[in-house]
Amino acid sequence: MVDFVKKNRLAILIFTILTALFFASRLYNILSLPIFTDEAIYTRWSQIAKNDANWRFISLTDGKQPMFVWLDIVSMRIIQEPLLAGRLVSVFGGFFTMIGLFFLGREVFYNRLAGFTSAIAYLIYPFALVYDRMALYDTLVGTFAVWALYFSIVLVRRLRLDTALILGMVTGAGVLTKTSGFFNIYLLPFFLFIFKWNEKRKMTRFLRWVGLSSIAVVLTYGYYSIVKLSPFANIIDEKNAIFVYPFRDWLIHPFTFLYGNLVGQWDWFTKYITPSGIVLIVLSFLISLKFFREKIFLVLWFAIPFIALALFGRVLYPRFILFMTLSLLPLIGFSIYQLIDIVKNKWLLTLLFLLLLIIPIRVDYFILQKFSQAPIPDSDLNQYSNDWPSGDGIRESINFFEEQARKGKIYIATQGTFGLLPYSLEIYLNKNKNITIQGFWPIEENVPDEVIKASKKMPTYFVFYQPCVKCMGIGLAPETWKSIGLIYQKEKAKGLRFFSIYKITP
Repeated sequence: MVDFVKKNRLAILIFTILTALFFASRLYNILSLPIFTDEAIYTRWSQIAKNDANWRFISLTDGKQPMFVWLDIVSMRIIQEPLLAGRLVSVFGGFFTMIGLFFLGREVFYNRLAGFTSAIAYLIYPFALVYDRMALYDTLVGTFAVWALYFSIVLVRRLRLDTALILGMVTGAGVLTKTSGFFNIYLLPFFLFIFKWNEKRKMTRFLRWVGLSSIAVVLTYGYYSIVKLSPFANIIDEKNAIFVYPFRDWLIHPFTFLYGNLVGQWDWFTKYITPSGIVLIVLSFLISLKFFREKIFLVLWFAIPFIALALFGRVLYPRFILFMTLSLLPLIGFSIYQLIDIVKNKWLLTLLFLLLLIIPIRVDYFILQKFSQAPIPDSDLNQYSNDWPSGDGIRESINFFEEQARKGKIYIATQGTFGLLPYSLEIYLNKNKNITIQGFWPIEENVPDEVIKASKKMPTYFVFYQPCVKCMGIGLAPETWKSIGLIYQKEKAKGLRFFSIYKITP
């Protein structure tokens, strides 16, 4: 043990620093970003499943795989703050992604420094910084994607049964996280691109790879069959059809949306990878001719699902491409370690790195300090901070309702029956016996009868946050509603978008 530490002192020091910087960046002010609609849903599901084992597959009721919820249940048993518990699942998922990228970079380029620089690329990657701090599925999807990529490369190079078994477990966990996890096995044939065709007994080795890969695929589907234990398993396909065109529908208009989707996805990609990242990815091919096939393969691992999503995508968000982009980080790492090797002048090297790092670090600064102004895709900026899906105002409303409930029973009606409301309030107030929460949708011209009846018995409130046909604006009550008084309102960062609490008088 002592000899190992002596031989690897520098590596241990670098790993320690990377670990400290990772958790410092991910945990810093982690609850400053308001709870997002999907975070409220997943956190509430985890809370319900934690308290009732019959609902361990609750996510399937909305067509979502259960892995994130299961990990969140474990986190909630340790961490009392529900949103923090969910976000910590992503924090640790991101940490294991960083470790996976170290092993991936080292394996692809046979160089430990390339592994460390790949991990550094992830540490400062703005895309990762956003999602490693949110209670969403996407960081976890990336975690299993990186490890699946690593073990698939090890498998095609070493052809070992134990590697195939581990790969099957990783890809199984991936498909239990999100449907996009199936790309980890759909892309297996492309690993033949880096198969060593010039070595002896190539046909025997090829057949062995086919057999071992088949074991991994069978294990993947075996693990995925767990969802069949729930009667709601069929809803997954229905949910997928909302975001991706089923093949029969796609055939009607195969290329109609391809260009528009590609333009949107490329805009998201370039804003998150930053110009510095693009320069380093291109430079990886120019700075050295070594490992050319491996570099092309890493680009293909990104490009194939990227184009597939553009072809079949119906409703798209930037987070859908996060896992695809992770295969490009070892290329960035390769360029960094090559520059370290080539540029001998320390001052010139320092200046070069400052120029390359200043853009992503600037983006990281805004993500951590001024998220509403961060130079990231508008879609994410609006959803998580500036528009109605953001839970800006939720914390204040919870504090207000807890204060009112100390005086006696209260009734809270919410705009919506699923999503940010009522779930975000239920997460924190469901155990309070003095509080009754009920969701309403759609919002009609008059105050619902149940709300009027409740207002005659106890203080009654109605919370608005999203658009509706009858509303005066986003987060505002209908103009036709009578006997209501605005008691709290918070304007979102941009435009006429509000979070509003009205008191209902009988």
